[in-house]
Amino acid sequence: MKIVSVAPANQPPIPEDVLRVEYKSGVDGLADLAFVRLARNSRLWIVAIHGHGSHADQLYTREDVRRTRVPEFERLGLNVLTPNLRDNAWMSPSAVADMHDLLGFARTEWLAERFIFFGGSMGGASNMIYAALHPDDVAAVVALGAVVDLPDYVRWCRQRSEAILREVADAIRDSYGGEPGDQPEVYRAHSPIYHTDRLTMPIFLTHGACDTLMPVEQPRRLAEKMRHSPVFRYDEIPGGGHDAPIGNTEGLRWVVKRI
Repeated sequence: MKIVSVAPANQPPIPEDVLRVEYKSGVDGLADLAFVRLARNSRLWIVAIHGHGSHADQLYTREDVRRTRVPEFERLGLNVLTPNLRDNAWMSPSAVADMHDLLGFARTEWLAERFIFFGGSMGGASNMIYAALHPDDVAAVVALGAVVDLPDYVRWCRQRSEAILREVADAIRDSYGGEPGDQPEVYRAHSPIYHTDRLTMPIFLTHGACDTLMPVEQPRRLAEKMRHSPVFRYDEIPGGGHDAPIGNTEGLRWVVKRI
């Protein structure tokens, strides 16, 4: 990774104390960015990955996300890293490499020590994928709606008629170099349901029981496999849709107590 610039974002409505980090990927030279908000006297960080169709600034520009999350991050005195990660890459191999390099930069530049991965939808899925691939980088995970079996999810999306789900499946295909049948080993490696032995960090997962964009059967399957873990918690929201977990702040408080 080559860091191109680190400077104040100066991009309303992003707060004035947020830095814009521009870089070129060490994988293929792709130009990308992340935002960083530094807290005083804390080496504990939030990594907030955005949802599908959004970008690195989602935490500050989407009102319901900003209103519920930013005050809690501030109250806990957490540094915040919001990476763009190739837009809608769903924590593809290239996005994983970029994420790993960004964490390394934060450690070197700002003495970061521990990272809590926090996000919903694609961000929640990306959190879980990264935690299974690089557990040593992840102190805890808060996933507010997530899928954990990527090939199964792509096939599920292909069977549905909603345009957004076709778009999601196409984005995953493009980021992963083909459909699940074309890259079975890569898809499996990026599916936490098959690597629960690596998920030893505190994990708080919540999901709407009536989510029509990410099937609730996936987190239920993971919860069953993780039922004996003392640091895994799954909360299901009866009647809740895809956005039902957005305002959840209990999960962050729960994992902070366990790290």
